[in-house]
Amino acid sequence: MNRLLCTRLATLSVRTSTVSRPLQWRTLSTMDTASEHSRTESAQHYDIIIVGGGMVGTALACALGKNSRLQDKSILLLEAAGSFKRPATEAGQYSNRVSALSKGTYRLMQTIGAWEEIERTRVKPVLRMQVWDACSDAVITFNYDDLSENISWIVENDVLLASVYRQLEQVQNVQVRYGAKLASCELIRDGADTSTVRLTNGETLQCDLLIGADGFNSLVRRQMGVQNFALPYNQMGVVATLRLAHAPTDNVTAWQRFLPTGPIALLPLSDDTSSLVWSTGMAEAKRLLQLDGDAFVAAVNAAFHKPMPRNTLVDDMVKGVQALIKHSTGQRVEAAPVVEAELPTSRAAFPLGLGHTGTYVGQGVCLIGDAAHRVHPLAGQGVNLGFGDVQTLVDVLADANYSGLGISNVGELLKYEQQRLKHNVPVLLTTHSLQRLYTTDFAPTVALRSVGLTLTNAFPPVKKFLMNYAMS
Repeated sequence: MNRLLCTRLATLSVRTSTVSRPLQWRTLSTMDTASEHSRTESAQHYDIIIVGGGMVGTALACALGKNSRLQDKSILLLEAAGSFKRPATEAGQYSNRVSALSKGTYRLMQTIGAWEEIERTRVKPVLRMQVWDACSDAVITFNYDDLSENISWIVENDVLLASVYRQLEQVQNVQVRYGAKLASCELIRDGADTSTVRLTNGETLQCDLLIGADGFNSLVRRQMGVQNFALPYNQMGVVATLRLAHAPTDNVTAWQRFLPTGPIALLPLSDDTSSLVWSTGMAEAKRLLQLDGDAFVAAVNAAFHKPMPRNTLVDDMVKGVQALIKHSTGQRVEAAPVVEAELPTSRAAFPLGLGHTGTYVGQGVCLIGDAAHRVHPLAGQGVNLGFGDVQTLVDVLADANYSGLGISNVGELLKYEQQRLKHNVPVLLTTHSLQRLYTTDFAPTVALRSVGLTLTNAFPPVKKFLMNYAMS
């Protein structure tokens, strides 16, 4: 399966530079001015329409609207939800969906002005991460020297979204429409000057560039007619907000234990509160959702602390490797904190899977975020890949508009696709390989991964490279 996946993704990445597009190339010219007069009065026109008002789509709208080279462009953000509700940020009230923001995302939030609002609301830095294998003594820790630099930042999704929306209120050339559900769309093909979007209320909109930020079931992607590779993991991610017993005063460590059924992680939210992300089988996830609070807390503590069946040969092999490299490891290994209670109404679950589309762009259309790619949350890369898409796409469109090449030009949009494939495909392959590697207790596989983890932990330059790449 891994070999097939690698072949499919490699093929998708090569296509962008070797296969010509069936869609026509288009450059803004005086013909665009003439086409303005030919549009029907019933169809409102925007330069850019973004479908999907989640974190990635909203950040894109804000970044485009604030870019000095795109001030002449009218931008419309379509959000299917009826209205945006500000998150509850009182003490003790947390959202159950959080993200571990990378340094690249941190820089993007600073650029659009949202980071100051996030800091005022609620954010928790991660200075250290400890990952260990439940089937062996293998462990790896990630941190910068003397805990002097953040690895990532844990932010509730609702808090981030609210902070970006607050910035959008100040952007004059961006309009947001709530309750705007997409019924269909027609892309720029066969000589058409604009793409057409039809809403479920019968309204018709037109644009020069249509951007699909509408998730892994993207309607925009389906309309493009491109190949999409999808692989369900038959797992669910169980999330909850937990209060820690005798928590460290700073609580700046992210903990992740790889169980044979999938990884379980605790991400710090405050000095005594952490967010749970537990990837497990469908049946077990449904069982966990049905447990009462005390039983659920007991299950979480067992998942983090209960010894798993061990193979003597694997243990001896890992101990032998550890003895050989003991002089080169300076990391301390700590026990994960004990969970004391679950915050009310915090538990939920969502399906997990892998996805990647064969083409991110076409004539006057492109995909970002989960509409283009979907990964397992074990490495915390999902939303960061989407925000990386945002930064690259904004840079490409700004340069194209400044150069007079037009925002719907396939040649320019391909620059976005090619840059993102170089980053996204390796991350997809890595997370998929880790998911397959760690969801088994087969002794030879446990031995292989345990020795690899132990050796990686022994070489700080390798760990630093991995850490910088994942969180760049």
